[in-house]
Amino acid sequence: MPYRFEGAISDSPIQVLLITSRESGRWVIPKGNPLPGLAAHNAAAVEAEEEAGVQGLVCPTPLGSYRYRKRRKNGASLMIDVDVFPLAVHRELPSWKEQGQRKRRWVALAEAARMVEEADLSDLISSFGPTEFKAAALRTGFAAVTRSRISPMFAWFQRLLPKAGNFFELFDAHSRTITAAADALTRLIQGGAAASDHIREVTEREHDADEITRAVLKTVRETFLTPFDRSAITALIGSMDDAIDEMQATARAIDLYEVRVFEQEMKDMAAIIVDAARLTAEAIPLLRDVGRNATRLHELTERLVRMEGHADDLHAAGVKRAFVELGQTETLRFLVAREIYKHLERIVDAFEDVANEIDGIVIDNA
Repeated sequence: MPYRFEGAISDSPIQVLLITSRESGRWVIPKGNPLPGLAAHNAAAVEAEEEAGVQGLVCPTPLGSYRYRKRRKNGASLMIDVDVFPLAVHRELPSWKEQGQRKRRWVALAEAARMVEEADLSDLISSFGPTEFKAAALRTGFAAVTRSRISPMFAWFQRLLPKAGNFFELFDAHSRTITAAADALTRLIQGGAAASDHIREVTEREHDADEITRAVLKTVRETFLTPFDRSAITALIGSMDDAIDEMQATARAIDLYEVRVFEQEMKDMAAIIVDAARLTAEAIPLLRDVGRNATRLHELTERLVRMEGHADDLHAAGVKRAFVELGQTETLRFLVAREIYKHLERIVDAFEDVANEIDGIVIDNA
């Protein structure tokens, strides 16, 4: 994090140098991957020179860390941990490597904290000033020179969640997480060299969903009046969580058996899973007004049930073809293919369970 003092003395206000990212144009601090043979803080200084055109003394002890999700060219969206090292700028270069790809701007701490999107990074920037540090520490439990913001519930994750324990917002967050996991699983089943990234993303999304599920169960225990019967709430979030759990189990099986080539039936089942996730994400917000949306909810759940039947047919056809082509000569490959089909079928079965739980809520509340 490049910084300087506005005046000539060290207790004058601090400014931070922000740059724009190349992909989205949002405001960030210079960052990059570790460089071979360099300590982390020295690698950070190299990135600051290449991306922001500044040189200076970099503190080897990190101010803290933050986490954000980075989209790669292969379509994967992965969580990245970033250690932040303070860099006291003593020279601004008139030209630098990425000058034509980024903008740079010196701003006050408070403004910089508002400009960045990552909540963790915003807190780190706010905490850098001598007066702001005490306020940030009281507000967030932040402690300098530690990975303090890496906790069971990350700030990037908390932004998915409601401010006041609203069940509908929790359901919405979970459905968005399911959709992202389904997209990652589909990219995985399309094949290619980026399998490890897609497997990792499915796992990360499943962890996100677990946190949301725990938040729902905690809110159920603490809330006196709930929008639906408590058992309906826990059953719905449980069925949704089962769907993403099965996605993770599928990704793990693909990783374990090092499957990189997928039959057309597998790809078709993955396409059903993506659409089932989309329909679920459409249905969940409609539960806010079950009476008004009962007809559309029934249409969506009916389609989910039909898709489950189609997936059953694909499962049977795929296993049959694998047996005919591999059963007599390549038994191990047949067993692996059958295992993958089984996992894919379980995902769609879980979405049918989601549909059934939604139907139950409609029947009880419409």
